This record gives sequence, structure tokens and C-alpha cells, in this order.
Amino acid sequence: MGERVRLLVSAFCAVFFMVAGVSAETAIICSSTTSTENSGLFGYILPMFEKKTGIKVKVVARGTGAAIEMGKRGDADVAFVHAKEQELKAVEEGYFVNRHDVMYNDFVIIGPSDDPAKIKGMKSAAEAFKKISASSQFVSRGDNSGTNTKELAIWKKIGTEPKGQKWYLEVGQGMEKTQRIANEKRTYTLTDRGTWLATKDKDKLEMVIVLEGDPVLFNQYGVMAVNPEKHKHVKYKEAMEFVNWLISQEGQQAIGSFKDKNGNPLFIPNAR
Repeated sequence: MGERVRLLVSAFCAVFFMVAGVSAETAIICSSTTSTENSGLFGYILPMFEKKTGIKVKVVARGTGAAIEMGKRGDADVAFVHAKEQELKAVEEGYFVNRHDVMYNDFVIIGPSDDPAKIKGMKSAAEAFKKISASSQFVSRGDNSGTNTKELAIWKKIGTEPKGQKWYLEVGQGMEKTQRIANEKRTYTLTDRGTWLATKDKDKLEMVIVLEGDPVLFNQYGVMAVNPEKHKHVKYKEAMEFVNWLISQEGQQAIGSFKDKNGNPLFIPNAR
């Protein structure tokens, strides 16, 4: 009888410590953009980080504006986004600390292969936007994302207020869905190259890049930890492990090795 009790106690303790180990698993919340999620980058690099550190990263993907606001509220531990001016402003206001450049790619204008606005071969995104507004339609994410912020800056540069115009459609969606809507309507949109390369074949998009290479379309991504002085509950130590891994040689190599099926890199690491 005593032996049976001993075995039962041992089994109970084993189960208890197993459950305790699972519940004690460290996890952080990363608010990020739809482009890092849609492109498949997180699915590629996070297993490497988690294997090295034992820290799980739960990604909440939304537009950059919403991702930054999530961190400001203390609903995330770290933000990985792409609107540098907004990021620096949030750091200056004290909501985030330890911001670093991580990687970049660029924005491109995509549209129907027959290019009804005739912008293929143009070098200026601003001039292309002028032609689109005069002769075609434009699909905007309309979600205060990094892509939407870049797009609105281009409209502002040419002195055009697109909101409310018949040719301008705000959809309030992530990048992949916005591409699909533009494809269905056979018109133009601005997208990041990473999402485009990762999804154009999967989504069977009948579109092409009609303009690329304008320096204004440079697309920098950055990472920053939520300030623990603003929100005592955030997992700052673990968030900084993630930040430091992303900008380390190992993290940068992981990002640089992420490519599409044709061997094209989707993001270029550039942490200093």
C-alpha cells in the first residue's frame, strides 16, 4: 500500500512540475505591421529566436499607427514597425525606449499589366500619382499604416487631397487584402516589395510593378521596446532580448537569408 501511495505522489509531482513549466513559459507581445506578417518574415525568424532564448513572441499584426498606439497603451512589450518619424516621436514622448533601425526594403506602385494611366518607365512616384489621379483609380489602405503614411506624404507633395475623390478608394485593410482589391478593380496601389514578392503568386495577382526606384520610396523598419517606466507590467528584459537579437549579427543574418522562391531577398538588414 505504501509503495502505491509513493508512486501516486511521484506521478502527481511529475505532472505538477510539467504543468508549472508550461505555465511559466516566457512570452512577449510584439505589435507589428501587416507587411512583416504577410511576407512570412516572422514565421521564418521567430523559431530561431525562440530556440535560442526560450522566449515566445506573439505577434499582433496591424497598421503601423495602430501598432504604435498598442505599445503606448502598454498592450505590447515591443513594437516592430516602419514609420520612422512616428517612431522617433513616440520615443521622444517617452512611450518607447531603445529604438534601432533593423532592415529596409522599398515601396513600389503596382497596377494592371496594360497600365491604363501609362506610368511605366516614369522615375517619379509623385508624377505617377498625378497621372493616376487624372486618368484612373487608386486603392489606399486608409489605415494609418506605414504604407498609408508614405502614400499620403506623396499626395501632399503634389498638393492633392485625395480623400472623398471618386477615383480614390480607402479600404481600411492590410497590405495583402489591399493588393487583392486593387487587382479585382484593375487599378493601382502602393505596396511594400516584401509583401508583393511573397504574395503575388499565391494570390494569383494579375498585376505588375509599374514604378520602382524613386528614392522617396525607401522603406525603413525599426524596433523599440515599450518604456517600463510608463507601464510597469511590460516584460522589458525579454523585450530587450528580442531587440538585441534582431540587431545582432545572428539576427541580421537571419533577416538577410529570408528570400522568396526565386531567391530575392525581401528585406535588407541594416542595423548599425
